[in-house]
Amino acid sequence: MKFRLPAAAVSLFLLTTILTGCGRKHVQLQELPILNYTPPAQGDEIIVMTVKDYGEIKIRLFPELLPEACENFTTLADSGYYDELIFHRVIQNFMIQGGDPKGDGTGGESCWGGKFDGGVSSQLIHVPGALAYANSNSMTSTDGSQFYLVTGEQVSDAYLDEISQQQQIYFTQEARNLYTQYGGTPFLDGSYTVFGQVIDGLDIIYQIASVETDANDKPKKAVYLESVRTEPYDNSQIRWYPTDYETIPGVQS
Repeated sequence: MKFRLPAAAVSLFLLTTILTGCGRKHVQLQELPILNYTPPAQGDEIIVMTVKDYGEIKIRLFPELLPEACENFTTLADSGYYDELIFHRVIQNFMIQGGDPKGDGTGGESCWGGKFDGGVSSQLIHVPGALAYANSNSMTSTDGSQFYLVTGEQVSDAYLDEISQQQQIYFTQEARNLYTQYGGTPFLDGSYTVFGQVIDGLDIIYQIASVETDANDKPKKAVYLESVRTEPYDNSQIRWYPTDYETIPGVQS
């Protein structure tokens, strides 16, 4: 499954009526708070990715918003599905992508077999450290096993205004504040299932995003996931903003 940039970003609001276009459905009711940077409770199930030669990435999940998306990932993780797979697509200032047993972007399936619809929550956006499913043609109904972790660059209000004007998108003030302060990939919002957020190890994601790649964005030296597993959150320190680290390549000097 090839991860593709969508032709357009979508609103961070839910729409009052259901609109169908370009394979997407959105429902707008009210402006809601962004939850990416909210901590898990002690004992909540989190994801721990151990990346060979790099270390551990810890991720909070949001099953209260997207239960099937989280169930799929945790089931695959605990079955050993992701162990020893590579990050097969890496683009600096954008994201790192893995979860394909074929290692070329064409494979993978959900824990139920085939694809599923992981859905979208307007309360989860593409800030640095966001965990989301890669899909085909910007359609969440084609979610499977492949996932990506966002890096991205800081963006300006003018950039967000341009997206809004060209594609009739609305970004809440909170979303604007997060994107302009920390960066991300706002043009992906609404087209891909964001269901988790890194709570520690964001620096590792940026390190991987900086590796040398070939013409197909595949690292020339393979980057392996030694293991991906679930464990209860032990109330350990959370470091999820770029500013929580002394140095993140491309973000801080």
